[in-house]
Amino acid sequence: MQKPPDTPPPVPAGGAPTAAPARGHVLVVDDDPTVAEVVAGYLTAAGYDVARAADGPAALALYAARRPDLAVLDLMLPGMDGFEVCRRMRAQGPVPVIMLTARGDEDDRILGLETGADDYVTKPFSPRELVLRVDSVLRRARAAAVPAGPPRLLEGAGLVLDPAARSASCRGRLLALTLREFDLLAFFLRHPDRVFTREELMREVWGWDFGDLSTVTVHVRRLRGKVEADPAHPELIRTVWGVGYRLDLPAAAGAPS
Repeated sequence: MQKPPDTPPPVPAGGAPTAAPARGHVLVVDDDPTVAEVVAGYLTAAGYDVARAADGPAALALYAARRPDLAVLDLMLPGMDGFEVCRRMRAQGPVPVIMLTARGDEDDRILGLETGADDYVTKPFSPRELVLRVDSVLRRARAAAVPAGPPRLLEGAGLVLDPAARSASCRGRLLALTLREFDLLAFFLRHPDRVFTREELMREVWGWDFGDLSTVTVHVRRLRGKVEADPAHPELIRTVWGVGYRLDLPAAAGAPS
């Protein structure tokens, strides 16, 4: 990915995107003023209303004052790191999060995803690509919030998902699922006994034609930890080696297709 340019694209005077309604409110959290300015400039030019914070406490204060539609969150913040900021945001309610980091270690990337981030971008990055990812994450989040057609429960093997209420339970126990975990489990329940590659899952669940496939791997692992009796020996979400993943339901479960 290319390094962000030194200056963002031109925006209207005063930083307001246009007179038209904003496409969404995005909170950008980064202690590097150049990166924050570039990201905010590109998002503003794309029609988003943007708020900026340089550290964790300031970000949480802005978050509490006005809940954003999405947060672009740097991992390496002074004092309180991005992981902790993300956890505290999540404790107040679901919000899509895209994490930024200068570190490319796989452990950091996986930890960011396990914290609940919906995407993970490593610096240096293309600001235009980041805008596309913001578009994609918000589009999926909004589509999930307004289900098409009459809502119906998705059931099978003790799992019950209510797409309208965004609630899920397993054998009568409520599940605490992130936005993307819920979407992934709902997709599996709509297509039981069929194997999907990680590329297919990324396209169908995340709405991406590009991205880090470890995103899918991490979310499958987290789902297993919440729905399997023994996550080390999964009986529901199976790995089909060399292909991908499949949700196996008992023949009598009769999950919807």
